[in-house]
Amino acid sequence: MPFVSIADTQIEFQRIAVGRPRRSSPIVMLHEGLGCIALWKDFPQQLAQATARDVLLYSRQGYGHSSALVAARTPRYMHHEALQVLPELLDRLGIENPILFGHSDGGSIALIHAGGSQRPVAGVVALAPHVLVEDISISSIAAAKVAYETTDLRARLERHHDDVDGMFWGWNNIWLNAAFRAWNIEDYVKRIRCGILAIQGEQDEYGTMDQIERIARLAPTVRTLLLPNCRHSPHRDQSGAVLNSVVRWIEEREIGGVEHRLTVQAASGEMP
Repeated sequence: MPFVSIADTQIEFQRIAVGRPRRSSPIVMLHEGLGCIALWKDFPQQLAQATARDVLLYSRQGYGHSSALVAARTPRYMHHEALQVLPELLDRLGIENPILFGHSDGGSIALIHAGGSQRPVAGVVALAPHVLVEDISISSIAAAKVAYETTDLRARLERHHDDVDGMFWGWNNIWLNAAFRAWNIEDYVKRIRCGILAIQGEQDEYGTMDQIERIARLAPTVRTLLLPNCRHSPHRDQSGAVLNSVVRWIEEREIGGVEHRLTVQAASGEMP
């Protein structure tokens, strides 16, 4: 993977080019709290092919083969990524007016950037995003700590992260820190003016529908999609439904279709 230097750190990234005209906004993918480039697996290629758009993905500091963390995370680590790191990365790589595609923590980072960076964003696709801290999130993150210490979870993650302990504890410790319970990004969501597609699995073990329902109440142009038989990773559990909904959402916006609040509950992901 190539690397880009951001604030004295090396960030690995990958570009998937499909040869569309430059007027088409590229998709920038933002991974989850335990993710990285490799853990998206083949979904970025599927997304690029389905949307006929260039895709950029990268591993945040502390993840994958990017530079290791040098200090403990603070409750504002997602704000730092969204408002300081991501703008510089986009500038360094010559990306303008992106569609941000974020999963979990990455979805939250996308929302903070769209609402607080004062930079052009063509749209946000947020899969299982967090806008506040729920009890179900804390319970599942506490269970992940036990699994990391007692099962093969560490060994499985170590295959994808150079500093697996720094990666895991950097995420786990801050979410289980009492100071993090007050974390809330609703003020940023209120300021988003681009379209948002918010997707949640019915069986999500890290958050409830309240997360995307709050987004729908706060932002002016929101479509929500609830997927049955789907846990915290819609792009893995219901990849076809996610791709169908993203393609339809982009196509409607490109041809000037009227965006409106719409909740869809369908296993197929077909939009009316």
